[in-house]
Amino acid sequence: MKIFVDADACPVKKEIMLTANKYEMDVVFVASYNHTSDKTYGGQWIFVDTGKEEADLYIVNHVSRGDMVISQDIGLAGLLIRKGVCFITPRGKQYTEENIDTALQFRYLSAIERRSGKFTKGPKKFTDEDTLNFITTFEKILSKHAGDLK
Repeated sequence: MKIFVDADACPVKKEIMLTANKYEMDVVFVASYNHTSDKTYGGQWIFVDTGKEEADLYIVNHVSRGDMVISQDIGLAGLLIRKGVCFITPRGKQYTEENIDTALQFRYLSAIERRSGKFTKGPKKFTDEDTLNFITTFEKILSKHAGDLK
């Protein structure tokens, strides 16, 4: 299993590396050139052009069945889950075959509302509880994967 991270707006990079190192997992952070930083926390860093979906395209083209992706992009989740990829958000929500269609439907309905002139609030502020939820979900998945290898 390789872990791919849509790193442009990911608030849990440090937590990803701490947990992945514990399980000796490879992590690939994918970010656009305009999001370079000296805070890399380790792992492999791939920088792509600044186009809107460039990081997503890189991930889609390099991920394999059994890999994991960490991203907030529900559309990306919809593509990758069907390829046998484990997908979680930085808030610890895991998208699966069972819940992705509902998430995509809500995303579609929200887009229709926005196009009709209704402006919805943006995402909630990222909290310490979100970080804890992420760590718990991430740890559970990696622990299960490590157990399956034995």
